[in-house]
Amino acid sequence: MLGNAMLFLIIAIIAAVLGFTGIAGAAAWIAQILFVLFLILFVVSLIRGRR
Repeated sequence: MLGNAMLFLIIAIIAAVLGFTGIAGAAAWIAQILFVLFLILFVVSLIRGRR
């Protein structure tokens, strides 16, 4: 999942450099959502692993 977030971040950066603002915004939004989801799952797995 973190790999997907990084992939969408790279797509957003490339699209922003090339001037595709709509695609860059969408890809950045997807990358942000995936990264937050990854962080939440990581914290949950840390908490469950300690029990």
